[in-house]
Amino acid sequence: MKVPRSVNGIDFANHLIRRWHFVELRQTGSHIIVRTETPSRRTLSIPAHKPLRSGTFQDLLDDVAHHKGLSREDVLRDL
Repeated sequence: MKVPRSVNGIDFANHLIRRWHFVELRQTGSHIIVRTETPSRRTLSIPAHKPLRSGTFQDLLDDVAHHKGLSREDVLRDL
């Protein structure tokens, strides 16, 4: 599945909070820090840039997918 190039960091963080049980801890400068406790503790730093760079977005997708035991396509399909 092709990765979209126009994903906003704030929108992606909000999606993780709504759909994947992440909680916003704080915003430090231009980065949003989110954490999940399900299935184990994982903390991510998401740039609040608009749009996210392709490699950064792919790394975040891979991190979420691996932590939740899904494929990158499953996470992308849910955006």
